[in-house]
Amino acid sequence: MNISSIFSALAGLAWVIAIGLLIYLGLRASQGRAMRGGGRIVLGVVVVAVFSTVLGAGTIFIEPQERGVVISAFSPTGYRDKALEPGLRWVIPFFESVIRYPISNQTYTMSVVDTEGQNQGDDSIAARTADGQEIFVDASVIFAIDPSKVIDVHIKWQDRYADDLVRSQARGIVRDAVSQYNVGEVVTTKRFDLINAIRANMSQKLADNGLILVDFVLRNITFSPEYAASVEQKQIAEQLSQQAKFVVEQKRQEAEQARQVAQGEGDAIVIRAKSDAEARIIEAKAEAEALGLISAAIKDNPDLLTYQYISKLSPNIQTMLLPSNSPFLLQIPQYGPTQTTTTTVPTPEP
Repeated sequence: MNISSIFSALAGLAWVIAIGLLIYLGLRASQGRAMRGGGRIVLGVVVVAVFSTVLGAGTIFIEPQERGVVISAFSPTGYRDKALEPGLRWVIPFFESVIRYPISNQTYTMSVVDTEGQNQGDDSIAARTADGQEIFVDASVIFAIDPSKVIDVHIKWQDRYADDLVRSQARGIVRDAVSQYNVGEVVTTKRFDLINAIRANMSQKLADNGLILVDFVLRNITFSPEYAASVEQKQIAEQLSQQAKFVVEQKRQEAEQARQVAQGEGDAIVIRAKSDAEARIIEAKAEAEALGLISAAIKDNPDLLTYQYISKLSPNIQTMLLPSNSPFLLQIPQYGPTQTTTTTVPTPEP
């Protein structure tokens, strides 16, 4: 309860008391029992009642979220040029009145849902796209009265600014903006462009009429039943196409994997064959070098072949070569139970 309400309540109580005293004094006077000083008491109560009534009528408390437009009988224009700011204010009792306007954020919603929005029933915005498709837009406009233009709003719109200004402008601007895009663009690639275009136009229109656009919310977009069915069929076809592409890609990857495995195996075979060939080349080179060394050794020592021949006769035969005319007998060392053979090599005759 603000202070003006307190003064009004006090004034009402004072008037009740004054009337009650008058009735009481009248009854006593009719019975010949007049009360001394009763008139002064009644007069004092009446003065208090009048004073309280004047204070209650002239004292106005403006809340922080409000501004007050003063309608004045003493002003040539019929109103004060400046709105009342928050706090306790004074107006001329009975000659001036105050109309309060909220400056806090307000929301106007237009929705297909019956229980949403200011109007009952389907209040969505029917619009037609550039390619002739009808869509239904659910939207909310969040706005506020410009505190510096409260008097302009009162003069132009009074308390009709929500329905006659915000609603009508929003519906017209949404329809104009939607008509610039195809239906596919509205719901996909150009959705944010559409919202920005609507927001810019709404902001300008509301500012011209003393309102501030806080935000425009595009809540939902629905289609006609026929178009919704066609969109669903298209989505099903696209899903089937994507599935077929996935299967093809999977087969391609499997084929690529098999090809890479086969290529790997082939590369392994080539590498193995190359390694074998290089090993054979190295072995052949080693054998050739060994034969070269043997050939050189035989060339320098012709008896080496005879020695190799005798060495290969048997591992159990030990042989010593002596000239046939040698006067010496050499004992062959015994290394085990082996057969010893002494061979006399005849000396060639001259």
